[in-house]
Amino acid sequence: MKIIDKYNLDDQDINRIIGMAWEDRTPFEAIETQFGLNESEVIKLMKHELKLKNWQKWRARVQGRKTKHLKLREGEVLRFKSKAQKAITKHVISKKKY
Repeated sequence: MKIIDKYNLDDQDINRIIGMAWEDRTPFEAIETQFGLNESEVIKLMKHELKLKNWQKWRARVQGRKTKHLKLREGEVLRFKSKAQKAITKHVISKKKY
């Protein structure tokens, strides 16, 4: 059974999960709380939905990243969105707009 079917995810949910997974400060636990997907399911969803190169970049980026795991975080992680942060729409990462 596909993860999308298992959790009854629509395109908007998938886009939001992908966006949350790309954000450095959003832990996998937040995705699990909001959508029910654990870390391994998020990884599978990302692999299925992203192009191979983008998935490889994402995996290299999040592996061992302390901010992606609540238990590994040091202190308070503040929330903000950089103006230079790339937008993610329809499973494609857009180029930076300045």
